[in-house]
Amino acid sequence: MTERKDKEAVTIQTIAKIANVSHTTVSRALNDSNLVKPETKRKIDRIARELGYVPNYNARRLVTHRSNIIGIFFTNLEIGTSSSFLTEVVAEAQKRLPRNYSLSLNSITLAENDPRISVQNFDGVIILSQSESDDPFIQSVIDSNIPAVILNRDVKSKRLNNFAVNDFLGSKVATEYAIRMGHRHFALIEGIDAFTSTHQRTLGFFSALKDAGILREDVIVKRGDYKPRSGNIAMRQILSSRHMPTCVITENDDMAVGAISACDEMGYRVPDDISIIGFDDMNYSKYLTPSLTTIRKPTTQVVQDGVDCLVKIIENAGNTVMQKIYDPEMIVRSSVKQIRVLEKE
Repeated sequence: MTERKDKEAVTIQTIAKIANVSHTTVSRALNDSNLVKPETKRKIDRIARELGYVPNYNARRLVTHRSNIIGIFFTNLEIGTSSSFLTEVVAEAQKRLPRNYSLSLNSITLAENDPRISVQNFDGVIILSQSESDDPFIQSVIDSNIPAVILNRDVKSKRLNNFAVNDFLGSKVATEYAIRMGHRHFALIEGIDAFTSTHQRTLGFFSALKDAGILREDVIVKRGDYKPRSGNIAMRQILSSRHMPTCVITENDDMAVGAISACDEMGYRVPDDISIIGFDDMNYSKYLTPSLTTIRKPTTQVVQDGVDCLVKIIENAGNTVMQKIYDPEMIVRSSVKQIRVLEKE
């Protein structure tokens, strides 16, 4: 009992006195603020642990009127959001947030119809938007004056903090690479029709073909849903067509996984018989057989910049609207066959 009373008596002021710093510095250090030097943080953390300090978050919330919870909203957690992408985003956001914040994972489609989910419960909101159908929800967040950042989709608004990847460019670069490798006969496995990323990647693909003089009507196009199974089904249809392509572009890596498995099941070798290119460069893509040539989205940087922006708004350290569109990167591995000598760039 004595030990517990001693722990309860330990306050920020106690730690400040021992560390010979102000109580403000202690508070910032314990909240992992960038305003405190790393060596000072380590010193304060050590003293806090030795004294058995336990922060009283409930009391702090009553004083600050904050929940210390960040809501992270995806368009739909069941349809079109791969588990790989979801895991990567959530893990990176949690890693980037100061230690006194926690994340609450939500679906926009559910939130719009569930009165229990209110943006007012959060100190800030991260929106992973994939479709224009999210716009009413985004507007409701704006109207609520809740700090927010929009990731993953260029929402074309000067009022919003927006961090997104240039999907059009990524798809065009991937297709241009295949063309330089000598490919002229293509198939495309698209994602969900309602998603902005699908439209942009499809536009980028056909833009590259047009520049190379390849006719749109000569391309096999199949619809997927960003899940591996849809890639498998689409690839089986492509392999059964009268005019086989030499290269298949898939609009994400998960569908590429399904496409590769379909080739294996039907006795086709990748890339000897048919080449495949993905999009996203998920953590597993380099470990596939063959390793997947794909487009790398700078997801880590997008999430980090978005989280940093949101925390600054919450902490009243920034009020300028931040917007950035990131260029993706071509990652060449082993899933594309060279048909003829590479053209000079």
